This record gives sequence, C-alpha cells and structure tokens, in this order.
Amino acid sequence: MPMSSNTYTLPQGIRISRVSLRVNNLDEVTRFYRTIVGLDVLEESDTRSVLGSGDTPLLILEADVDAPTRHRSGTGLYHTAFRVPSRAALGDALIRIRDQWQLGGASDHWVSEALYLTDPEGNGIEIYRDKPRDDWPRSDDGRVRIGTESLDLGSLESAATGRSRAPPGTDIGHIHLEVSSLDSFTDFYVDTLGFEVQTTVPAASFVSAGGYHHHIGANTWHHRTDPVNGRGLSWFEVVVPDQDVLVTVQSRLRDHEIPVTDIDGGLIVRDPDEIEVRIRVDSST
Repeated sequence: MPMSSNTYTLPQGIRISRVSLRVNNLDEVTRFYRTIVGLDVLEESDTRSVLGSGDTPLLILEADVDAPTRHRSGTGLYHTAFRVPSRAALGDALIRIRDQWQLGGASDHWVSEALYLTDPEGNGIEIYRDKPRDDWPRSDDGRVRIGTESLDLGSLESAATGRSRAPPGTDIGHIHLEVSSLDSFTDFYVDTLGFEVQTTVPAASFVSAGGYHHHIGANTWHHRTDPVNGRGLSWFEVVVPDQDVLVTVQSRLRDHEIPVTDIDGGLIVRDPDEIEVRIRVDSST
C-alpha cells in the first residue's frame, strides 16, 4: 500500500455533495433513480435531470446520446454511495430493489450497512446507513477500521416502513473510484488535497476528513489503466466548510503545479486519471 507524507489535513465539515453522470438514455436513468433509489426529480429537461432529497440536489444526469460505453480499461466510477439516515430507510430501499430491480450485494462493513446495485447503464450504486460513530472500530493509531461481513437481510427487511421515497436527510456519503494507481491517488487526494487514509485493503484505499470512515474510496481491482472516458462519471463535488480552507487547498494545488480553473465559489481540478473534481465552499452555513 502507498505511504503518505502528508503534513496538512482537511478539517471537519468536508463532504461529497453532488455527483454528475454522463448517460445515453436520460429518461430511463432518471426514472430508475426516482423509483429505485427514491430520489426526487428537482429539474428535468431534454438534456439534463437533477435529482436529490427534498430541495437538495445530489445527482446530475447529463444526456449524451453519442457517448460511447466506457472502455474496459477506463478509470472512473466504481459506485456513488447514497447515505440514508436510518435503518428503516435502508430497509425501505431493500424492498424497492427486491420488488423492482436486482440486488447486487449486501454487506455489514462494521461502520455501516450497505446494499449494492447498478443502474441501467452500468453505474455502480451503494445505498447505506451509518452505524453510530461511537461504535466504529478503530485501530491503535485511531484510524477507522472497515470490514466486510454478510448482512442480515431478513432483519433489515423487518425494519422497513414501506416508504417509496428516500427520506429527508439522504445525501451522498462517499464516492468510490476505479483508478490506475493507488500511489498517484494518494499523491493527489492525501498529500495534496489533505484527506487522511483510514483503511487499506488489498488494492484499495479509503480516505476521509474529520475522522469519517471514508469520503473517497479507490481501487485497482480491475486493473484499469486509461483516463476516464465515455459514459459514466462526469464529475463529483467536494464541499469545504469555509473560504480559508478553499484558499489553502488552492494554494497547495498550485504548489504541486496542478492546473486549477477558478469558478464562482470554488475551483475545478482534474485528478491523475483526469477525473474532474469540483471543490467549493459550503453555501448552507
């Protein structure tokens, strides 16, 4: 596993706020995220759908009928992880998936309980709920330990309330990427941006800010070697708590000679696999 030489760490208040996907069939994929994941459609046009929880946007679907299928060697999205606020909400998600779609997997990760599936165009999805933070196992150095055990689906189903929508408070808890190199991933996300490594497993690393179990995961399980391409992940957004943090991150990117594009309230940068990362100040505080 790559070692980090990071001396700067991001503070509390970091979160993944939005993910954007490039899709061929906008109507079909929009319908899936509305009926199976349970998101609300906040905006809809011939070229774009915005879905979220309540009035908070979480997922942007960009129509591109000419976008090719992601090449098997292309890096990009492993899954978008939608976090629900309760075990009952996760049970409701299980019912929707079993009744209308296909469950790809289910795991108890010690820190969370998670369901896995893919959307109609092959984009990975995790729907999960966190266990109480005080119950998360930690190693001797204080890092969060993440495991994988079978999830009791019968118990989870019994917690369901029959709700057809994801409840208020649903957000994007983390994003998991397929990358070409964990060393390059660590150089960018840890040594430059300031995330901290929490857990590593064979060919994967999980990093976070503020002691969360992970905001970003990365793996090389499928040995992808090419920059992000085709359908799938267009960009994802990291929100920082204030302008001072944004200025520090911007300075560190420039010190590492990484090109930065300034936008209103934030910046755009590309990681080593050319995945677009948007970083902006939290406007809700």
